[in-house]
Amino acid sequence: MDKLLSVDEAADLLNTSPRFVRRLIAERRIEFVKYGRPVRIRESALTAFVVAGTVEPMRPADVAPKQGRAA
Repeated sequence: MDKLLSVDEAADLLNTSPRFVRRLIAERRIEFVKYGRPVRIRESALTAFVVAGTVEPMRPADVAPKQGRAA
């Protein structure tokens, strides 16, 4: 079972503010566990969030010079 992190701990791990993590929770953009009032986030849910938002770098072959008029 993954470690359950508080909002503050999740914010530290993401290197962001607790407010951002709370917004992710409110918008249901990240999986969370709620028992009563406290909210906890699994480490694997944070990892999945980061992986889903990862953008692959462009390769030189992807950046082709524009055809047409020279500037």
